[in-house]
Amino acid sequence: MSGERVPAAREALLRRMYEVFSTDERDAFVPLCLAPDVDWPNVLDGVRLHGREEVRAYWARQFAAGHPLVRLEGLRLDGDGEGVVATVRPGMRDASGDRWAEETVEHVYRFGGDGLVTRMDVREGARGATPGS
Repeated sequence: MSGERVPAAREALLRRMYEVFSTDERDAFVPLCLAPDVDWPNVLDGVRLHGREEVRAYWARQFAAGHPLVRLEGLRLDGDGEGVVATVRPGMRDASGDRWAEETVEHVYRFGGDGLVTRMDVREGARGATPGS
């Protein structure tokens, strides 16, 4: 897989997802990025969510509890060449400003034939020194 780049359409979609996540555009963007039957992790409860509405409700719950932030630090193909790994740094916005975690995490995306995200998984602790998860 060395030297292979993330397909441009997938890169553009994921970059836009991370741009709008912490904004009011988030809900409107869901149908443009997530498949109707998307399989998504609920990290807070350790379960899987199925479908756009469950993901929207999960995000609403997160924003009701605080203002989560996620900064994209890089993208690369997953080892199978099909998925895309986004290296991200989680954070939180509060009255004192934006606070960022020391460690990065990896979000691993799978896509359907229509180019929408069909599945996302979270890997704790990015491997290696290269940003991108």
